[in-house]
Amino acid sequence: MNLIIYLIAGAIVGYIASRIMHTNSQQGLFLDIVVGVIGAFLAGYFISPLLGVGTINDAISIPTLLVTLLGSVILLAIVKLFRGRRA
Repeated sequence: MNLIIYLIAGAIVGYIASRIMHTNSQQGLFLDIVVGVIGAFLAGYFISPLLGVGTINDAISIPTLLVTLLGSVILLAIVKLFRGRRA
């Protein structure tokens, strides 16, 4: 049951991050979930220790979702940076 909740949270966070970074028209629901999950991993590994906020594995709360959103936005910014250089 936790896996389903994490996928739903990842989809929501990935969708919001794609709207913030204006990449929503380039990706669908599956990539929103992937961005949310990878963003949560990056946030848990790099950002959570800096801010002292738990990860989404500890509890799904507003601070953990915001940290996950920050990780997803950073991930999309990196992807946009590399896509821009290739074109």
